[in-house]
Amino acid sequence: MMSNSFVKMHAGEEAKRFFVLGDRVERRLRISGTWLNIFDVTVPSGSRTPKHAHASPEVFRILEGSLTIWRLTDNGPEEIEASAGDIVTIPPFVVHGYANRGDVPAVFSAVVDLEMAEFIEAEGATEPPKTSPSTETIARMTAAANAYGITILAA
Repeated sequence: MMSNSFVKMHAGEEAKRFFVLGDRVERRLRISGTWLNIFDVTVPSGSRTPKHAHASPEVFRILEGSLTIWRLTDNGPEEIEASAGDIVTIPPFVVHGYANRGDVPAVFSAVVDLEMAEFIEAEGATEPPKTSPSTETIARMTAAANAYGITILAA
């Protein structure tokens, strides 16, 4: 039986915004009680996310700029350059991370699971950072990530 319910976020609506280790993360879709969540992530030039793993898959669709995405496969480490229009999938439990090595911000949409969405919303700051994340901030985020099923391996 087909459901007649749907979710639509109007273009004019303000996205809920968080800052996680320097990246701006904007919630585009969060369906309570399901795994489906979509966030737009803006990665400043020179920023990166630490290598990490979690039980759920992720899908990245690059909207602007380019990202270097690293993941550990059965054949060893793999690094790819993804640019606007590219779609990258990260299977469950695969160690991965990304970096913006370009001169302009990179923007991508991320489809993530419930635990990742809850981590972003609970631990993300509401104001942009004034400096690079401190050792203490990285340690706090690493500990918090563990509570959401995310294992950060290298910061």
